[in-house]
Amino acid sequence: MTEGIMKTKDNEPKIEMTSQDVVKLYSDFENMGIKIWVDGGWSVDALLGRQIRHHNDLDIAVQWKDIPRLKEYLDANGYKELRVDSKCNFVVRDNGGREIDIHAFIYDDQGNIVDGVMYPATSLMGKGLIDGYSVRCLTPEYMVEALAQYINKHPHKYLQAVYELCKKFNIDLPEEYLNCKDK
Repeated sequence: MTEGIMKTKDNEPKIEMTSQDVVKLYSDFENMGIKIWVDGGWSVDALLGRQIRHHNDLDIAVQWKDIPRLKEYLDANGYKELRVDSKCNFVVRDNGGREIDIHAFIYDDQGNIVDGVMYPATSLMGKGLIDGYSVRCLTPEYMVEALAQYINKHPHKYLQAVYELCKKFNIDLPEEYLNCKDK
């Protein structure tokens, strides 16, 4: 896939989030000791081991305790807060228009997520590859379940992703897929 310029909802230009951008961010966070999980469309691509569509952002899951250091990195690299959906979910954009959608959560002493974005703990056990670089991501089962609820609204984005995840990981196609496959 090649880099391209996209438009935001407010018609502002922004640069596509490329696989090279994702690997750089992921490795920078790793080097800082910040553990992230790739979420969203890049999680699908990581699980499949190849990019199946262009992405205008990178969704990440991160522990709340790492947010201060994550914000320091983002500030130092030109990222500014674009939108706050909640204390634990906010979006930043750099000067070039690259966006990161950050989903923070809090673990308890037993490893259960007890606050923030309430991922099922087992959903954070995925492993994938982006440009041959190994990343933590969400599990294929969780991604299929999460994407299925949006298939009817955005079939052009999610039909192929759900189908390919189900095929590769031997997951039954969800009812939403079967009801929408002709769109």
